[in-house]
Amino acid sequence: MAAPRKPIPQPTPETQEFWDGVKAGELRLQRCQEAGCAQAHFPPRPFCPSCGSRNVATFKASGRGTLHSYVINQRPAPGFTGPYAIAVVKLDEGPKMMTNISGVEQTTEVLVLDMPVEMAPEEASETISLPIFRPVGGGA
Repeated sequence: MAAPRKPIPQPTPETQEFWDGVKAGELRLQRCQEAGCAQAHFPPRPFCPSCGSRNVATFKASGRGTLHSYVINQRPAPGFTGPYAIAVVKLDEGPKMMTNISGVEQTTEVLVLDMPVEMAPEEASETISLPIFRPVGGGA
């Protein structure tokens, strides 16, 4: 029997530009275009979650942020190898996104809250790359 594979995201019309960006090595977010709001948001959607306006546009974000929170999963789901960090990264542009942290040991000694991180996309299939983050400079 073949080993289970990781689930691969299925883009929707609202998220396709985000996934195309990650595949190209860019983190693309949306920002409200209404005067007085201008909030960046994630995940992508056809309206601003702050003010409700449908006047939103995609922009290339920095791909940088800080480690806001995490849990180290010791009992991985099928297709995953443990231990691994399930993390929340606070992006420099403001939104928070759930991701994984790579490139370092998955321990509380190494994964320090507020440490700077940057996106390092990992290919999941021919059409999808995942927005995985790693510590800036290789670790804390």
